[in-house]
Amino acid sequence: MALATTRILGIDPGLRLTGFGVIEKIGEKIIYVASGTIKTANGKKNAVEGEADREELPARLKIILDGLFEVIDTYQPTQVAVEKVFVNVNPQSTLLLGQARGAAISAAVIRNLIVAEYTALQVKQSVVGNGHAQKEQVQEMVKRLLNLPATPKPDSADALACAICHAHGGQGLGKLATAGFRVKGGRLIG
Repeated sequence: MALATTRILGIDPGLRLTGFGVIEKIGEKIIYVASGTIKTANGKKNAVEGEADREELPARLKIILDGLFEVIDTYQPTQVAVEKVFVNVNPQSTLLLGQARGAAISAAVIRNLIVAEYTALQVKQSVVGNGHAQKEQVQEMVKRLLNLPATPKPDSADALACAICHAHGGQGLGKLATAGFRVKGGRLIG
C-alpha cells in the first residue's frame, strides 16, 4: 500500500524578504525539498523601518507574486501554509506586511492551491514545543527535523517551520487546533 504524499509550500511573507520552504510529507515522514527567499528590496533603507515608497510598493508586490508563481510552478505544491500577521508597534509596517501577505495568498489562490493560515505562536509551538521560542531555536529545530546540513536563514527557516506545522496538521508538538480554528473553553471556535 502506497503512503499518501503531500507537497507543502510554507510562506513567511515580508515586504523586503519573503521566505519560502517546500517540504514533502510521505506518511508521517517529512522531507526537505527546497527553500529560499524572494528579495524585493534594492538595498536602500527607507526613513521608516518597513515603510515602502508609494511608487515602490506595487513593484515589490509584483516581485512577490511573480516569485511565488515561479516557486509554485517549479515545485508543484498541493497545499500552502502562510503565517498570519498580527499588529506590530508600527501600524504602517503592519499594513505593508499585510499587503505582502495578500500577494502571497493571491499567488497560491490563483494557482488553485489550498491555503492554511497559522499564527507565529502555532508555528513555534508545533516546531519547537514553545510558542515563545526565539528565531534561533526555530532555525535549529527546522535543521534537525529536516536533517539539513546547515542552519537555514531566518526567513527560509520560518517558511519551512510553517510548512512543518501544516504537515503536523497544525498540531505538532503542542497539540494545537487545526488551521483556522482555535480551542477556547474546550470548544472549537472559527
